[in-house]
Amino acid sequence: MTAEKTERTGAEEIAWDLSDLYAGVDDPYIEQDIATTDARAAEFAERYRGQMTALSPEAFYEAIVAYEELTESAYKLGSFAHLLWSTDTGNPQYGALLQRITEWSARLQQQLLFFELEWINAPDDFAQSMIEHPTLVHYRHWLEVTRRYKPHRLSEPEEKILAEKAVTGRDAWVRFFTELMGNTRYPFDGEELTQSAILAKLHEPDRQVRQRAAQAFTDVLQEKLPILSYVFNTLAADKASDDRLRHYPSWISSRNLANEVSDEVVDALVQAVTSRYDIVARYYALKRRLLGVEKLYDYDRYAPLPAAEGRYQWEDARELVLGAYGQFHPQMAEIAGQFFERSWIDAAPRPGKRGGAYSASTVPSAHPYVFMNYTGQARDVMTLAHELGHGIHQYLSREQGILQAHTPLTTAEMASTFGEMLVFTDFMAREDDPRVRLAMLAGKIEDTFATVFRQISMNRFEHAMHTARRQEGELPPDRFGELWMQTQEAMFQGSVELTDNYRIWWSYIPHFLHTPGYVYAYAFGELLVLALFARYRKQGEGFAERYLDVLRAGGSDWPQNVLAPMGVDLTDLSFWQEGLGEIEALVSQAEELAQTTA
Repeated sequence: MTAEKTERTGAEEIAWDLSDLYAGVDDPYIEQDIATTDARAAEFAERYRGQMTALSPEAFYEAIVAYEELTESAYKLGSFAHLLWSTDTGNPQYGALLQRITEWSARLQQQLLFFELEWINAPDDFAQSMIEHPTLVHYRHWLEVTRRYKPHRLSEPEEKILAEKAVTGRDAWVRFFTELMGNTRYPFDGEELTQSAILAKLHEPDRQVRQRAAQAFTDVLQEKLPILSYVFNTLAADKASDDRLRHYPSWISSRNLANEVSDEVVDALVQAVTSRYDIVARYYALKRRLLGVEKLYDYDRYAPLPAAEGRYQWEDARELVLGAYGQFHPQMAEIAGQFFERSWIDAAPRPGKRGGAYSASTVPSAHPYVFMNYTGQARDVMTLAHELGHGIHQYLSREQGILQAHTPLTTAEMASTFGEMLVFTDFMAREDDPRVRLAMLAGKIEDTFATVFRQISMNRFEHAMHTARRQEGELPPDRFGELWMQTQEAMFQGSVELTDNYRIWWSYIPHFLHTPGYVYAYAFGELLVLALFARYRKQGEGFAERYLDVLRAGGSDWPQNVLAPMGVDLTDLSFWQEGLGEIEALVSQAEELAQTTA
């Protein structure tokens, strides 16, 4: 096998230091912490099982604190195992540790689940008195959110069985998919490329390179299509079974509940975005003219314009992101700087490393870590800004404790996309050449489309896929492809010619399997940020402090309450039009720049 050759970016040695969690796969503290947590869980169960309605507010507070400490212990072990495995999914030691912790966590969950179940099933008058008691004010939101699951939780024996079987069921299939894709290589010009590297070729200026890369990617997906189709079918069936057992009315209901957002708001978001697919067609008609091609194919979507900036070294990316963050608020740059200085980032592409990027919050007693595959392109700078936005959000929200630090997915993308906007705005302010500004603007528009329109089109595919799986039974690959093409063609409205190869490109997207229903949250977050950024431009002074307070709040209150100080009303179903108007304004700006550079 030929080693993958890539131009050096300075990120080749950027690897995270996980020692703030554990020293390594053989760290004796891992087994020690497992044993200690097991002992404390047994004591917790002995003390509190069956006692819920007999607890005073003060005793209930002590119980929640003890439960939170146990939860943090489990998250610390799980975070370390997952982070380590992500860097080399083919390493058998890492895989074994991940499985060990996954199985142990399931057993711990079974031992502790009585506590939430007893709270969920407590009489309403008792529950309300606890929620309103001053002693429990810090945990009020967690108490409220947990009670909402009452119609969907089963008995304790049933919940234990589901937790146990998930280890060898859903969790196992997700891990199999991740390891399969992480270790797959794509032959290209004598090299064996990772998924991140082959997809990066779609951003190359040479059209033949893009076309051959798309073909090489498709050829390998085609070989694995029977396996991938089976994984998709199995996990879709598993979700249908789980939804049926838990009495969720639709495939998306559980996700909306977890996101603390109503079905009506999500429906309004989807309707608003799909009704403005004309913006997508309008932009790609412009891009086709700018590239001077008769037809724009799917592999041309991310082609850079001729004046696009070149590659960015790692240190360049660091300077750009920290500079933009610092201009907004010094604390933003200070926190982000720690990720570089203390090795909280893993950026080097390497064999076996899973694709994509994420920021892992880990636990409040530690700090977040950022994971990415840096290849030196402008979009990688934006990815760094995106994930560091998550990291800052997670860093600030730690003070809420692990039960309330995490935001629902709908607002989880807010800080990341806001970070991207800060860096993009700084990019544009530095550049005087209208041709370069146009190229930069095109890149931003395409990233925004990928976050808003593409994610909603993928939500439409997910909806079609889950509906078909429940009505038709196991779906053949061609049926997946048919649903995929229908939802993607609707978005492009004929402005992009989708090739037959593109018909199977649904099969590599991990979000459909890892977190069903996730993708609309990207659009939610992007449109929210576009509206927030418009307010930032108008309000100026004082906005940054209020924004950091929003991040600091984490998941300690309902999203609409957290965002109210920013002048955002998430219950206003016309809210989404404001963000879509900002996107349309970007396209108009590109059209004007195109005229001046013609």
